[in-house]
Amino acid sequence: MIRSYGILFILAFLSSFTVLSQRYQAITSGVAWFDQNNKEVNAHGGCVVKEGDKYYLFGEYKSDTINAFSGFSCYSSPDLINWTFEKIVLPVQKNGLLGPSRIGERVKVMKSPSTGEFVMYMHCDDLKYNDPHVGYATSKTINGDYQFQGDLLHNGKYLRKWDLGTFQDTDGKGYLLTHEGFIYELSEDYKSVKNIVVSDIAKGGESPAMLKSKGLYYWLFSNKTSWERNDNYYLTSKNLAGPWENKGTFAPEGSLTWNSQCSFVFPLITNAQDTLHIYMGDRWSYPRQGSAATQVWLPVSIENGKMSVPRFLESWYPYNNGYQLTAFNDRPTDNNRFVSNEKGTSITVPFKGRRIAIKGISKNTGGYARVTLKNKKNDLIINTIVDFYSKIEIESLKFVSPLLPINNYMVTIEVMGEHGVWYKKDGTQFGSTDNYITINDLLFE
Repeated sequence: MIRSYGILFILAFLSSFTVLSQRYQAITSGVAWFDQNNKEVNAHGGCVVKEGDKYYLFGEYKSDTINAFSGFSCYSSPDLINWTFEKIVLPVQKNGLLGPSRIGERVKVMKSPSTGEFVMYMHCDDLKYNDPHVGYATSKTINGDYQFQGDLLHNGKYLRKWDLGTFQDTDGKGYLLTHEGFIYELSEDYKSVKNIVVSDIAKGGESPAMLKSKGLYYWLFSNKTSWERNDNYYLTSKNLAGPWENKGTFAPEGSLTWNSQCSFVFPLITNAQDTLHIYMGDRWSYPRQGSAATQVWLPVSIENGKMSVPRFLESWYPYNNGYQLTAFNDRPTDNNRFVSNEKGTSITVPFKGRRIAIKGISKNTGGYARVTLKNKKNDLIINTIVDFYSKIEIESLKFVSPLLPINNYMVTIEVMGEHGVWYKKDGTQFGSTDNYITINDLLFE
């Protein structure tokens, strides 16, 4: 039976044919995903690569305490929904560009068609972002130990760039994309820059990503607002060398790109004829990036030379010639409402079932909540941090547990008395102004 604590409601099954052994049945944006060890999927600023019958997610393995590089992670999945932690494929180096107290960000991986080798690219820097380099690493296998090779060179010189992306064209050529609108064509082995295709096309743009559909290139950018979200935009061209045309925002204006920053676009082949492009964005949560930062993955709509991410789908299934909305459905109730900004206050609710979701409100006075899930033996199953901050107020799912064996459980949501706040180099302050946790309902299955 599916119930809301104190009131019956309907919770739609996310996919009728999913086997019980799977922990998730849909892509759910804006909430933590948990791997086979019930740990947060910690892979940010990354990319997805298909190899064999699996998908591999690479990303920054973030910390909750410092912004320094702590490794690049690799996760695998049969369906882009259920993720298994493979390992840290590139750890902190003993010294050099990715040594202790350095920055390592925007990791991207491509497979060179000429060598069959996997090449990883990343932004390397000091903690004050005054020493930017584009570095690269290589591995014979996709989930192997990547060997850091140092700077990616162009005519013997390193690239003084930071935000970066990659794009592999249909002819197998590889390209490095960087902030401000630069495209670098890579050598056949992907280990150096062959030439500069275009430069300074997007002044003020960062976090570049690219897709190609029906011969037209779409180049995505974020604006420069530090960890804060903004209305991302895109350019189009029939040729990588241009001319490029600015087409404006690709999500509804004011949505702040559904509270995310673009990172990558993954072309999912859904059958022999169709490709579903999946927008991959980060919902940063500084400083609690390891626990509270989440992913926003949504289907891209392409029509008549225009691309958009027109709707925020809380939960959706990416196959069957496109996607089908598989959202949680419930009737509002005040029985589980909880509003507090006082450190240590909490709500604890017992339930019998196999899954729980938390619905709440994010706003500019939101803070961090600790969410714990225990079984009837009081064993800790999940211990995570959820961010209730958003520059714009929005009600959404804040936490969704994986499917668990039907049993008696207890969930606790506690106000941590903390909130995200950060500063740009010029002293501009971003983030929340208070510690409010606002919960509208708890959903049980």
